[in-house]
Formats: sequence, structure tokens, C-alpha cells
Amino acid sequence: MRILVTNDDGIAAPGLEVAEAIARDLSDDVWTVAPAFEQSGVGHCISYVKPTMVSQLGERRFAIEGSPADCVLAAQRGLIEGGVDLVISGVNRGNNAGENALYSGTLGAAMEGALQGLRAVGLSQFYGPGNVALDDPFEASRAHGADLMRRLLDADLWGRPGHYRTFYNVNFPPVAAAEVRGAAAVAQGYRGDGRMGVQPYDAPSGRQYMWVRGSAQAADTGPGTDVAANGRGWIAVTPMTADLTDRDTLARLGLDGDGSEGDLVDARQAP
Repeated sequence: MRILVTNDDGIAAPGLEVAEAIARDLSDDVWTVAPAFEQSGVGHCISYVKPTMVSQLGERRFAIEGSPADCVLAAQRGLIEGGVDLVISGVNRGNNAGENALYSGTLGAAMEGALQGLRAVGLSQFYGPGNVALDDPFEASRAHGADLMRRLLDADLWGRPGHYRTFYNVNFPPVAAAEVRGAAAVAQGYRGDGRMGVQPYDAPSGRQYMWVRGSAQAADTGPGTDVAANGRGWIAVTPMTADLTDRDTLARLGLDGDGSEGDLVDARQAP
């Protein structure tokens, strides 16, 4: 099994080394293609309108001056002859639970892997009082990551042919490795007050800047969700797809057509 390791924190991030160790526990054919600089918060962005520089740093190791999704595209469509079998993205410094998943470059890489037809998993380490002061804040993900990956590979649930492929969002709890209670299959949570905000900043030159700010990360999102599971010491495992359709609303719209073949009209025939 050939594994691609990438991330959004950049090629020098400590969590990337954790992901590489997890990958090497699964295979001896591991490649790293990661952003040259931090790309947190870029989501599924791709460098569509500008060229992207590629630098080889060593055997099976590359830095891309682009997004995490660019890294997957570069690896699968050019850098690695024959492509890869599995994408491991992470381990992110901080959680990608709740609404964070929508901004996450870590998950952007996993999503691109799924769109390329690959098995893909995003790994993130929640930070909190239980692990931030540890010698290794990634202790939980380092100790439990390879076993969790084996369980996902053994389950072999990556979606159905003809549909968007499933990828996994895995968040490790903010506790020491010995305090991890196990793994739980959970839904993406909704913090409610998890909106991004901005903090204005006036430079000495008189120009105005701003910092983008997050919100409280520990809000309880209710039973069966990722944030809540992490808060209780569980590894949160959330299957996802690139399909963003709100199917509940779709069924309630009550419009004239239902999207079947008989409802389609050639735009060239419209008056």
C-alpha cells in the first residue's frame, strides 16, 4: 500500500511527523507532499489561476507552494508514478470538529483525495487543558493513530460506485494517550456560536488591517457529535462526502419538477 502524507500546517509542522510515523506503521511505501508554508483555513482551495512551485527536499519528500489540495493533485497526477492508495492528511494542530471542518485545509486534502478516487482520512489533534501542557501535545494521536487507521481500512467503507466517495474526519481528544476512552462514530457537530470574527488593527502607517478570529471550541454540541465526543475523551470519527446537498430541504421545496429526465429542458430551446 502506497501512502501519501500531507497537511495544512506546512512541511515543518510537528504534526506532520506524527502522521508520517502513523503511515510508516502501516506501510514501508510512504511519500510526503506538503505545503511549503502554513495553509490553515484554506479549505478545499486549489491554485487554479497561478503556477505552483514544487521543491524536492529528499527521497519521497516534496514541498508545494500551494494548498493541501494542490499537494494531493501534484502527488497523484504527476509526482508519484502510478499514484497512491491512501491519503493521510494531518495531524492538524487543533481540532477540525464542528464548523471548523468547513474551513479546514486538512480536510480539503482528504476531500481532494476522495474526489481522485482514493481512500482518504484527515487527522486532527484537539488542544485543551488535558494535553496542551504535555511534553507531546500530540500524544493521543501518536499513540492511537495507527490502530484507528487499521480499523478504518479493515471496515473498508469508502462509499458506493457512482456517488461521491467517502472520506473520514478524525479528531483525537485533548487528553493524554492513557485517558483516551476509545473511538466513536459520530456526526459533525454544530456549536451555534462558532462563527468566525475579525479584530481590526491600525498600523503605524495608518493602513487598516484585521486578524480573523475563531470562537470558543469547547461548546457542547450534543450527544453523538464530534465536539461532544472529544470533550468526553473519545476519538471522534466522522464519515463525510463532498456532497453538500441539504436533502431535508430538497424534499420539502415543492417545486414543479423533481429533476427527472422529463423535467430537463435544453437551454438552447428556451425563448
